[in-house]
Amino acid sequence: MRIDVVAVIPQIVSCFIDYSIIKRAREKGIVSIYVHDLRDYGIGRYRQIDDLPYGGGAGMVLRPEPYAKIIDKLTAERDYDEIIMLSPAGELFDQQLANQLSMQKNILILCGHYKGVDERVTQLFATKEISIGDYVLTAGELAAAVVIDSVVRLLPGVLGDEISALTDSFQDGLLAPPVYTRPPEFRGLRVPDVLRSGNHAKIAEWQWEQALERTKQRRPDLYQKFIEKAHHINKKGQK
Repeated sequence: MRIDVVAVIPQIVSCFIDYSIIKRAREKGIVSIYVHDLRDYGIGRYRQIDDLPYGGGAGMVLRPEPYAKIIDKLTAERDYDEIIMLSPAGELFDQQLANQLSMQKNILILCGHYKGVDERVTQLFATKEISIGDYVLTAGELAAAVVIDSVVRLLPGVLGDEISALTDSFQDGLLAPPVYTRPPEFRGLRVPDVLRSGNHAKIAEWQWEQALERTKQRRPDLYQKFIEKAHHINKKGQK
């Protein structure tokens, strides 16, 4: 997989991808990540990338020309399966979307900054808008790091245990069950006996029940979606 990132503060992304799992994935050749400084494509002697908003108001807006220059350059070199604009107005990023993106070959991520990006950049170039949550970040590069991490860890060969990503929270629409390690007792709290029983069928049953209950209690919105989906599948199977 190849991921290109267009950033106003490229150092944020460059620093992030040089550590941990993402770094190892790059060293293995599983993913290539290229970070492009938007200011390199800025206008004039001072490489201007922003300007005052039409209609007035506080803040600065990123101009369309620098984005157009770098996007035209990159798309002339290769086809992109997705050109993603990170935006509060975008589709809410979740595990299912991460799964979909992990199956693509080339992805281009556009980071916003300041008051936002001229709307024409999205209209002309973006195939998808993504938001990582209902809050505002100063730098879109932080959102890019979240998307990259979530997607790359799903690629075959990235994690030491291939099953690990498949058992993460949200993969099946539920929160993951609680996990424990040594010691068997800590400050009066014991590891559930079933997890130390060696009975894999009982363990799986316990984990499933815990995942359901934990989701129901802590994320009733997810639980409701899961129940509705299960009901839909059952109803379909009965036809």
